[in-house]
Amino acid sequence: MTVARYYKPELDVLRLFAFLFVFFVHRLDLAPVDSNVYYWGYHLSLIGNYGVPLFFFLSAFLITELLGREEQEFGKINIKSFYIRRMLRIWPLYFTFFFGMVLLTHTTGYFGTKIPPGTQLAFTLFSGNWYITFNEWQSYCINPLWSVSVEEQLYILLPLVLFFTKKKGLKTFSFFAIIVAYGTIIYYAFRPTTGFSGQWTNSFVQFQFFAAGILLSVYLKGRQPKLPAALRLVLFIAGIICWLLASMVCGINADAPHVSTLVQSVTGWLLILVGVLFMFFSLFGASEKYMPSPLVYLGRISYGMYVFHITVYWIVYHIFKDELAAFSKNIGLYEWRNEVGFVIAFVITVTISILSYKYFEKPFLKLKTRFTLVPSRD
Repeated sequence: MTVARYYKPELDVLRLFAFLFVFFVHRLDLAPVDSNVYYWGYHLSLIGNYGVPLFFFLSAFLITELLGREEQEFGKINIKSFYIRRMLRIWPLYFTFFFGMVLLTHTTGYFGTKIPPGTQLAFTLFSGNWYITFNEWQSYCINPLWSVSVEEQLYILLPLVLFFTKKKGLKTFSFFAIIVAYGTIIYYAFRPTTGFSGQWTNSFVQFQFFAAGILLSVYLKGRQPKLPAALRLVLFIAGIICWLLASMVCGINADAPHVSTLVQSVTGWLLILVGVLFMFFSLFGASEKYMPSPLVYLGRISYGMYVFHITVYWIVYHIFKDELAAFSKNIGLYEWRNEVGFVIAFVITVTISILSYKYFEKPFLKLKTRFTLVPSRD
């Protein structure tokens, strides 16, 4: 039986945008900028935190589309095949990188603090985000992996909900997730703290973006908008504006999302969600001929770029900071962190990710096709 392929290159481009947002904001960890001197540069970088919710939304939308088409074609969901596909896509790189960092932090002094057994167990069981929620951020290079834990929690739940309750139950699950998310946000709003609160890494809060992606897939029923290019540009800019308001006015930040009032908190998270929707519709349904193949390819390898980028930043801005500062001074660039260092970090991240995708991840992706019922592309 031939099943129609479902592949949307614009979703890969959106993944690339999501990664770039994250890439810009994580530079501030090790290469902070003066917000008074670089006012808009600083605030535009800061909204990069919201690239992670965009990743979540895209994952939920795509998985729901694929599972829905599988159910439509075959009459049911093959849960075993779904889990195997996700394992082959996520696990090889995730565990290789994570335990590689465990080894490096225990055998060298170059990659931050040692990763203790409790952290190792939590990240192995894909509950790393909950470990951070209750214990603050961990060894620097593994911190971005918290979002993989949240994604894996969705991958466990989503096919089960659809298998046992069909689309009606999927809607109920999604609306319930949104209610729980904002109940949790209100909980944090009444408990402000000047220290780390764990709100950003809390699955209950972040599941609203999964829920939105699921609901949009269910209600669109395979339809996609045909919008003029000018309107798409307006939507993308509107998304950026929503995110700037969430960050600058409402104070929703990955490291300190807990100092806002109740109104600010709820409004801020809603603005993040609306911004995600605007950005999604700015590209979804756009003609494939307008999607530059290099951007599509980079979006396809964005998982690797996300996993590697913060370690590359650590190498560039921490391990080799003196050498790069001297090199930049010799060529007349004194703001090396914002110029030379940033470019070097990006080039290295892309290069490592290309090599990882081609020589490490692809063999697992080829194996994954044996369990693929609705053809797509990773």
